[in-house]
Amino acid sequence: MATDSTHRCDRIWTNARLATMTAAGTIENGMVAAKDGRIVHAGPVDARYDAAEIIDCEGRWITPGFIDCHTHLIHAGNRAHEFELRLAGASYADIARAGGGIVSTMTATRAASEEELVASALDRLDALVAEGLTTIEVKSGYGLSTEAELKMLRAARRLGAERDVRVTTTFLGAHALPPEFTDNADGYVDLICNEMIPAVATEGLADAVDAFCEGIGFTPGQVSRVFEAARVHGLPVKLHAEQLSNLHGAALAAGFDALSADHLEFLDDVGIEAMAKAGSVAVLLPGAFYFTRETKLPPIDALRAAGVPIALATDCNPGTSPLTSLLLVMNMAATLFRLTVDECLAGVTREAARALGLLGETGTLEAGKSCDLAIWDVERPAELVYRMGANPLHARVWKGL
Repeated sequence: MATDSTHRCDRIWTNARLATMTAAGTIENGMVAAKDGRIVHAGPVDARYDAAEIIDCEGRWITPGFIDCHTHLIHAGNRAHEFELRLAGASYADIARAGGGIVSTMTATRAASEEELVASALDRLDALVAEGLTTIEVKSGYGLSTEAELKMLRAARRLGAERDVRVTTTFLGAHALPPEFTDNADGYVDLICNEMIPAVATEGLADAVDAFCEGIGFTPGQVSRVFEAARVHGLPVKLHAEQLSNLHGAALAAGFDALSADHLEFLDDVGIEAMAKAGSVAVLLPGAFYFTRETKLPPIDALRAAGVPIALATDCNPGTSPLTSLLLVMNMAATLFRLTVDECLAGVTREAARALGLLGETGTLEAGKSCDLAIWDVERPAELVYRMGANPLHARVWKGL
């Protein structure tokens, strides 16, 4: 019976074990209470909390809802043929220089309507949601013209209206050179800085700006110009850095207080130090590492030693990581990169939220956060990292529902 000291909530999940992703660690006899879509208590069972709906979790584990902090979910077509070429010995760079790669997807994406882009992306999004995803980042970067980039970002925003999921969007105009600028990279960067970013900012279509700093992408000087334009329009930045070579992109990004630097196989000590100082998150993408058969590992031990937060993501894209499973991402990160179970789980919850600038909103089980939960039929959290091809999700909760 409620008393004056009772805290009335909308919903309570009790008889649960909690992986809080906070200093509180794991709680064996735990409960989560929510009101108005926010957590008001996540900790030991507390009789002072009451609600009209009390859900008995029967000893199941609750984690924060999963977060995929690096995806290219919006695109048309696929690149299965290029997969065949890579199996025959062609490199990613070879394919890109021959007109494949990102430009191939650009052609299909430009031809697709906004409705077609939304419909195709929903299939990929649903696969992630079925594994407990509650927040996702979606990049543009396959339009490579002002009109097509805006179309991609509008389609990405619409995903949040079509599904109960939090969507953050990133403008990635500096992803590749479109054919009309083949011999004029600086001219294309002018277009990005003077037309695309202002248009994106005016329509409020992006939460951040990204770029591909690479020999087959954009030079550090060009990326710097893009980031300066982003800064003028109040947009935070992140960067595809050190995936295929070391152009010192991570250090450049850190100089702009980047939310994250992503991939990082060729990251050096200077870049690590800069990221640590800036608080930039290292987003590792084991799906791309696996799919492209990369052999150079990211410098995991050095990142740990420097205290750089490590997040994980699918990098869901049609060319180098056609992956829609964060559960498999965790297994790959543990197996290929030797991350611990705790690092893997933090990588798709707390640190993924940090990489999106959303740690104040989601990513941990604690009072004040959005009530984004994943409830699992497992005996211990390690099962979420250990299994391959299994999905033990019992229930998913987004904003308390």
